[in-house]
Amino acid sequence: MATRSETLLKRFTEAHGPSGFEGEVRDIFTKELAGAGKFSTDRTGSGLCDLGGKGPRVLLEAHMDEVGFRVQSINSNGFLQLITVGGWWPHVVLAKQLVIKTNKGKKIVGVVGSKPPHFLPEAERKLVMTIENMFVDIGATSRDEVAELGGRIGDPVAPRTAFEPLAKKGRYVAKAFDNRVGMAALVEAGNKLAKLKRSNRVLLAASVQEEVGLRGAQTLVQHAKPEVAVILEGTPADDTPGFNLDSSQGKLSEGVQIRMHDPSAIMHPALAELAIETAEKEKIPHQLAMRRGGGTDAGRIHLAGEGVPCVVLGVPSRYIHSHNSIIDIADYRAMVDLGVALIKRLTARQAAKLVEYL
Repeated sequence: MATRSETLLKRFTEAHGPSGFEGEVRDIFTKELAGAGKFSTDRTGSGLCDLGGKGPRVLLEAHMDEVGFRVQSINSNGFLQLITVGGWWPHVVLAKQLVIKTNKGKKIVGVVGSKPPHFLPEAERKLVMTIENMFVDIGATSRDEVAELGGRIGDPVAPRTAFEPLAKKGRYVAKAFDNRVGMAALVEAGNKLAKLKRSNRVLLAASVQEEVGLRGAQTLVQHAKPEVAVILEGTPADDTPGFNLDSSQGKLSEGVQIRMHDPSAIMHPALAELAIETAEKEKIPHQLAMRRGGGTDAGRIHLAGEGVPCVVLGVPSRYIHSHNSIIDIADYRAMVDLGVALIKRLTARQAAKLVEYL
């Protein structure tokens, strides 16, 4: 029988939710937290569940969206062309299955195709096929047939991948661990925090459109008005061939990743130290990360108002921004545990201490 964590991860990863079309994910968020707090949204669709409590406003946040596509055009023979939504490497797209969701909610399966290599000049076979030279085959034979099936320009498109266990116990493959692993952890940690006696007011937040420039976080933070924020993410692993494993900072089975720096945000030093201290005190497996690339919703949240101390907790995920990413569920559980333990420590005194500079 599946555990609670496995059930949440399956529901969230299999949901269809490219940036701007996060409705299925938001529905899971609200259903799984029903009765835990008071729900609201901002005007872009980011969700908030206020658990209540007295003390500093502490935000526990994850983004709902996944990288995906939209239908850019439909040709006379019924083939669809796409534009990317979020960061895609063309290498990982060709010959994969996708799901197009119509404006009526119908889901249409398609396969990404291109001109076969047998018909390409030798020089072209060595080049990366661009998204513009790919198409989606849904089995239709005309533009009218696509319309009869419900498809049209602008439809959102997401990878088609099931959540499944791998042979090694505790490891799973799915699409969208970036960031449905954060969403599952948000729900699991949130339900635990709702039952605990706390000295703060916890706000569980699910943002939209992170993958296209942290847009949802920018409006969400104005709605939530937090004093401190903890961001939950599915972060890229660096423990596979091609990396210097001696300097890896995102290894599967090594625990929750505490991110201290990336180009979008320098995490609040005192809050990062508190996260590390909490992990050590609670004996929660963890690893530290200083990232040269990438970014998270912390990039917008930390700049809100007069500033919001932020730290990012991550679950290392192999092959993110593709149809198949891999995590170790032990790292996920470590993130849930650290999220709960850290937020319990964010009392009024501790929150004030974070921003004492004089």
